[in-house]
Amino acid sequence: MTDAEDLAATLRRRINTLQPHTARIWNYWLGGGDYYEVDRVAGDRIRELHPDIGEYARADRLFLGRAVRHLVTDAGIRQFLDIGTGLPTAENTHEVAQRVAPESRIVYVDNDPLVLAHARALLTSTPEGATDHLDEDLRNVEAILRRAAATLDFTRPVALMLLGVVIFIGEDEDPYGIVRRLMDALPSGSHLVLSHTVVRPEMPDVDEAVRFWNAHGTPRLTQRTPEAVTRFFDGLDLLEPGVVSCSRWRPERVNGVEPVEVAMYGGVGRKR
Repeated sequence: MTDAEDLAATLRRRINTLQPHTARIWNYWLGGGDYYEVDRVAGDRIRELHPDIGEYARADRLFLGRAVRHLVTDAGIRQFLDIGTGLPTAENTHEVAQRVAPESRIVYVDNDPLVLAHARALLTSTPEGATDHLDEDLRNVEAILRRAAATLDFTRPVALMLLGVVIFIGEDEDPYGIVRRLMDALPSGSHLVLSHTVVRPEMPDVDEAVRFWNAHGTPRLTQRTPEAVTRFFDGLDLLEPGVVSCSRWRPERVNGVEPVEVAMYGGVGRKR
């Protein structure tokens, strides 16, 4: 057996097909095909509880694209550390960045075995740039930084991408400290791109969907208020329009109409 075959077998053994998993359900909502029946059933049940949930996935993906294009085009960023990658779909970070700047370098980080199996096969790079894929947990800050340094130059600005991943860090696990330690390791001119499910009194069906997920799925998630999400950007220069619904972060308006708000909030901040 080759090393690649041995790695694939190891990853397959780590995949739990009996319990729904967030990365696979997200892929299902985005119209992908990398999920199991247990994920489809859970995804459909969550959509019954909160019919607009599929819009969150799409809004978050479009937010990623707009943020990356801004960082490459307007901020001159050429390096990205994307933690909590999720299953590859269209318009991944490296595709958006390298389309504008082929020399861009991207390190993806995830610890889901199905994500890792697909990432190694699908997330390729332009000849001028580079991509790498690390099997690490967001909580392992020092290990992520050490291993990412093989691809990224931490003396030059880096965009830290944390889309829909900090929601899986509980309050007792120091989520703000984790994000701060990552940003502390990056030089001036680096950016934080973060999105997070929020709790809103006017959206009670979101809370019901979260309760269902935490009772049946993995990993468990923590909702936070928009104000609590904004705290992740403390000490950074928060770009306009601030922390808002992902659908409303510098959107491409159709006929001047503002996009519908979703309970997935995001923002971009710059390190001084």
